[in-house]
Amino acid sequence: MRELFEPLSTGKLELSNRLVMAPMTRSRAVDDGKVTELTVDYYRQRASAGLIVSEATQPSVRGQGYIWTPGLHADDQVKAWRSVTDAVHAEGGRIFVQLMHTGRVGHPVLYPDGGLPVAPSPIASGGRLFTPDGMLDHPVPRELTPDEIAETVQDFAAAARNAIEAGFDGVELHGANGYLIHQFLADGSNHRTDAYGGTVENRARFGVEVARAVADAIGGARVGFRVSPGGGTENGVVESDTPELYSALLAGLAPLDLAYLHVLEVGDRTTTRHIRAEWPGTLILNPHPTPDSFPSRPEYGVEALREGLADAVAFGELWLANPDLPARIRAGGPYNKADSATFYGGDHNGYTDYPVLK
Repeated sequence: MRELFEPLSTGKLELSNRLVMAPMTRSRAVDDGKVTELTVDYYRQRASAGLIVSEATQPSVRGQGYIWTPGLHADDQVKAWRSVTDAVHAEGGRIFVQLMHTGRVGHPVLYPDGGLPVAPSPIASGGRLFTPDGMLDHPVPRELTPDEIAETVQDFAAAARNAIEAGFDGVELHGANGYLIHQFLADGSNHRTDAYGGTVENRARFGVEVARAVADAIGGARVGFRVSPGGGTENGVVESDTPELYSALLAGLAPLDLAYLHVLEVGDRTTTRHIRAEWPGTLILNPHPTPDSFPSRPEYGVEALREGLADAVAFGELWLANPDLPARIRAGGPYNKADSATFYGGDHNGYTDYPVLK
């Protein structure tokens, strides 16, 4: 397992090891999108990661898709996040914030004006929103106009500047899992006929514009980009041309000299090898080499590093249940089992109460 503990230089970061904490929504922010002292404890406990990528954080009011998720578009949200970053840095850790606009994965009840969620095309996700009062169907979203697309790009850039003010070492742009950037990428959710639809280059345009605007705002060395190529039908998104699509996206991202590309592997190592061959910079892999390799395990990460598929490896559920994950890997376990009943919402139970090795 020694490969996991070698240092790594990427962008402006010097990472003490190659174990990355993957972004995981935990839905424990207060209603106005502020993280709490409980969140401070949660990330402080996991500061031994080479890099923490925070839970998905909305860059704007309309970017929210779930209840109790944090934002980075208001001054009090920035101040609250500062307590988290200070705590992580005090422990010697590094932390990026993941910026996620959920697009059509939203609902009018989340927005003060009661308006519709937005998307590249007026096609419903087919999913539902959990609320304390019951499940609500995602409505047909409103199609973004070209001017609104430009405004959304600037929302990401403004949130990135807020992230640096909040003390984050950088930001990761969420281009995976069926959210807004992915909705533009995939032909199943993007039926536009303008410059943002049709060809793979046009469908990649929005994601590239977001990355460029954020890189211009805070420097490309502080920006990561996450993808889930061929990622099934999560949140109703379907890709029919994955190899060509991601070749076009990577061609647009490569000149920006980003800190890293973060690939969520979905059980298709052929696609991972294709991405690795075409990406010139640092690659973080959330390793799932086969369809039945969920949740991921440390040995999958070692295998990916040894094969040269990745420069660092990200784990989600392992970090959720094992705040001292590097120590446990060095010791060969044992590993705490994650309690799925406490993944989303609630108090400290299943959040900050997982035990560490004695």
